[in-house]
Amino acid sequence: MPRVSKRKSHPVKSSEPSPKKITKEVERIDSFFASYANTSIGMIDPEGVEKLCSDLSVEHTDVRVLMLAWKMNAKKQGYFTQDEWRTGLKSLHADTLKKLKKQLPELQKEVAMEENFEDFYSFSFRYCLTEDKQKNLDIETACVLLNLVLGPAYNLQVDSFIEYLKFQKEYKVINMDQWTNFYRFCQEIEFPDLKNYDDCLAWPIILDNFVDWLREKSTSA
Repeated sequence: MPRVSKRKSHPVKSSEPSPKKITKEVERIDSFFASYANTSIGMIDPEGVEKLCSDLSVEHTDVRVLMLAWKMNAKKQGYFTQDEWRTGLKSLHADTLKKLKKQLPELQKEVAMEENFEDFYSFSFRYCLTEDKQKNLDIETACVLLNLVLGPAYNLQVDSFIEYLKFQKEYKVINMDQWTNFYRFCQEIEFPDLKNYDDCLAWPIILDNFVDWLREKSTSA
């Protein structure tokens, strides 16, 4: 019977970071968190967020701050819990200010991806609901948010819709259904000619009224 030579097996190197390395990264992320956290409440509050923005050289109204909140899946506007901070920064592999600053352009690219943007767009609405059981945004807040989140990609549509929202008197607030359908409107409807807009389809009434207003404007121009 032929002899079978026994080969020494070599351990396969895993591409996954070791638990020790993960622990060190979390320690650094926690230390980074502590430099902005309000120790009396155990989270980063609006003052801490403002300091973070200053250190990142961005305005607190910059859309990248909203993107960062999305990445952390933050629940309350102007506040980051330690768990939220860990979630976002671990995902970004940013355990220092320098690394976080470097990751901001990558975060913008990530949000701009079609499969992510719709989620970010919906998140931005929910994030601005600052009161308990609040379900709608007042028109002024909605206009600012639309300009911030959707303005860069759909400038003409957003500018026109904001003009209409400020002109009309019927609606005092915007709900999530109206918010999400305006994004669908921007994606699907030819603008500014509106040739493929069919008001028999299931569009919110506010968008039917918006289109009527636009058509009246174009005929009277």
